[in-house]
Amino acid sequence: MIAVIQFGGSNCDRDSVQALESLGFDAELVWHEDGLPEDVDGIMLPGGFSYGDYLRAGAMAARSPIMEEVRDAADDGTPVLGVCNGAQIGCESSLTPGVFTTNESARFQCEHVHLRVENADTPWTRHYEEGDVVELPIAHGEGRYEITDERLDELEADDRIIFKYCDEDGNVTPEANPNGSKHAVAGVTGEADHVAVMMPHPERASLDDLGRTDGKPVLQGFAD
Repeated sequence: MIAVIQFGGSNCDRDSVQALESLGFDAELVWHEDGLPEDVDGIMLPGGFSYGDYLRAGAMAARSPIMEEVRDAADDGTPVLGVCNGAQIGCESSLTPGVFTTNESARFQCEHVHLRVENADTPWTRHYEEGDVVELPIAHGEGRYEITDERLDELEADDRIIFKYCDEDGNVTPEANPNGSKHAVAGVTGEADHVAVMMPHPERASLDDLGRTDGKPVLQGFAD
């Protein structure tokens, strides 16, 4: 069973369950105060505005007791994916390095973007080819990825960056970077690649009815 963790302010939780179920997964909503069930095979931290994004986006949810259980599960090899607000929670919980902060535009941005697959050898990208360009939606006000230059060099060297913002031809340019993320980073893994976070929403591009299915391969990572 894949647990989709609900916090006060989550709003992509049911979308995530529907997308996962469409791929044949058993997915259930888990309220953060209830703790993780025993039969968890995967964990998804969905998008939204946990705790109203007060203090810093994801910072308060990261201190919920369930996140200690999530970290323990991740250490034991359970796949964990954080999307949008879930990505912010993942970074604030030290599941993955870096932080997400206010967009360079200082505005909430809701649009479709292109991503280039940087590493196709992770559970979340294994169904793509390196260099593939996919189109996914974003919806965030604090999606700018920041990290020290030294740490970013380490992530690059270790192939822990899985997606970068690009144009439709796969060129990583300032114009194609919607939020000013350092080195156009859109998704990274933790120390082990079964843990990852990303700003764009794969669950919003995983059903035929939504018009695009570019995000489906990301969610299939729960089976890998």
